[in-house]
Amino acid sequence: MTTKIVHTEGESNTSDARRVWLKKSIGPKSGPLLKRDADAFMHQSLSSPCVSTIAKADGIWIEDMDGRRFMDFHGNSVHHIGYGHPKLIAAIKAQLDDLPFAPRRFTNDPAVQLAEKLAAIAPGDLGKVLFTTGGSDANEVALKIARAATGRFKTISFWDAFHGAGMGAASVGGEATFRSHIAGPLLSGTEHVAPFACYRCPYNHESPDACGLACARMVEYVLEREGDVAAVIAEPMRAVPYVPPPGFWKTVREACSRHGALLIMDEIPTGLGKTGKMFAFEHDEIIPDIVTMGKALGGGILPIAACVARQELDVCGDFAIGHYTHEKNPVTSRAALTTIEIIEEEGLVARSADLGTYAMHVLQDRLQDVPIVGDIRGRGLMFGVEIVEDRALKTPGNAKAERIYYACLEAGLSFKISQGCVLTLSPPLTIARDDLDRALEIVVTAIKDAA
Repeated sequence: MTTKIVHTEGESNTSDARRVWLKKSIGPKSGPLLKRDADAFMHQSLSSPCVSTIAKADGIWIEDMDGRRFMDFHGNSVHHIGYGHPKLIAAIKAQLDDLPFAPRRFTNDPAVQLAEKLAAIAPGDLGKVLFTTGGSDANEVALKIARAATGRFKTISFWDAFHGAGMGAASVGGEATFRSHIAGPLLSGTEHVAPFACYRCPYNHESPDACGLACARMVEYVLEREGDVAAVIAEPMRAVPYVPPPGFWKTVREACSRHGALLIMDEIPTGLGKTGKMFAFEHDEIIPDIVTMGKALGGGILPIAACVARQELDVCGDFAIGHYTHEKNPVTSRAALTTIEIIEEEGLVARSADLGTYAMHVLQDRLQDVPIVGDIRGRGLMFGVEIVEDRALKTPGNAKAERIYYACLEAGLSFKISQGCVLTLSPPLTIARDDLDRALEIVVTAIKDAA
């Protein structure tokens, strides 16, 4: 099996730091496969060419073909329960023996159990479910439901947000990486507003909470002016990471209700306990009309995502809004059901909250006087350190962040860089305290060396 070790947003495939890493650190077994990979796969940002190989994945660890081991603090947000959880592997094997596939128009027990379980863990009357194979598709389904339920087609979303790589998901998304290459128009009616805590906004540096609430009021401004918006779609907490200011989502939720727009929360990277609550929006004491989830739902082994809507939004019975070949796949359903069971049985939501609070305290205490650290933020086991050239101006320190990243990789820790300068750390919820301490020490040392 071959994949990339990291996902470094904003890093060039030909950067000096990358070339140094490849020359110095890639062993004799990894090198030939990396060349074959580069020759076989289409090249694209954040994916191919890769920076290394992977031969093993176990718990919090990944290992390349030459035996180098890394703690994985990225994992594409799929590894909440770590890699290769024994209970999950056993459940998948048993399901393969029992029922390996179900054609879409025939139901099966694992799929129904999973739908019922998602309705049970979701708050309020979020209780009607559709499964897809990926988060981008789940967001597309949510947008179709919103159109059907409201009779409208416009959306409001946030610049810099990520909702998937499909055409509709990229249209409501706000990351240039997934939009700028598309020739011709994207989906019509996709209005965008500034995100809360926009790192480019000068007002955010002076008063982040006031700035964020101003952005929340801008959502209502656009809702009122447009008058026919079907939905607001957003990440409850941006995985880069950015935490919304107090009252932000309550303000947006109330505005949506006043103007007849649905609120869709994209919990694909943040859901299932990553932020210290089962769903990140629970921190803000709101309930959306639709929630999407994915990534970790398959336990870091199989691809499955879900769209969960309020009961009264079950209005699409006369036409197809998902219609995926693997819509009710019993094997992926069993994987997801078992993943949720593991999260509940092992108390991983509370563990994420406790370890996340601890990690933030350690980083804030040890990095408070380091001049290249602009901000330390996060919730649960999704937290980050912003690297800057100038702390007062918060000038992004992209080059320093990249050097820090490769120093950490050399020391055995993998993560991603977001927005060019934010060291984004997202370990499995199963991580041992000693391993977390070891990872934090690697990060702190690399940052201080760079300073």
